[in-house]
Amino acid sequence: MRTNNPFPEAAPDFSDPLALLRACHQRIAQHCELLQRLARQLQQKGLDAEVTQAAGKVHRYFSTAARHHHDDEEQDLFPLLTQHSAEFAERIHQLRQQHRQLDTLTQAILPLLAEPASIDDSDAFIQQAETFAAAWLAHIRYEEEELLDQASGVITQDQLMQLGQRMAERRGIRL
Repeated sequence: MRTNNPFPEAAPDFSDPLALLRACHQRIAQHCELLQRLARQLQQKGLDAEVTQAAGKVHRYFSTAARHHHDDEEQDLFPLLTQHSAEFAERIHQLRQQHRQLDTLTQAILPLLAEPASIDDSDAFIQQAETFAAAWLAHIRYEEEELLDQASGVITQDQLMQLGQRMAERRGIRL
């Protein structure tokens, strides 16, 4: 829904780490979409400057920001939530399995994105990009519906502050 406000909504910051994780999910989805577009363009038009630039952007995102995102969850959020209930523990077990699958898919596609000229089968690359994007998007949906929605109800304000602090530190930011 569009408003008449000429100023964009402020992005969440480390003072609201759960909102920051959700915002990261949006960026992951955007980069998945970019990957799918660049794969189709590569097949239709071949390697050009636009494909190369898009591949670099997707590579940078999934080799840095997405990695930090998983570390935020694995090292800080998940241990915090497993203390609350066996139900969270089961969901987190599933999420950790998904993270391993996503890591495998990411490690397979990153070298191709780093050197798009090495992609010799555009049909296979499209399939790889589609599989990659579908896995990430399914993971995001599950994580938001089964974890983040409930997490805000059990994490204390002090725990949120500590989570935000750790997330900032991971990125070399001093609060």
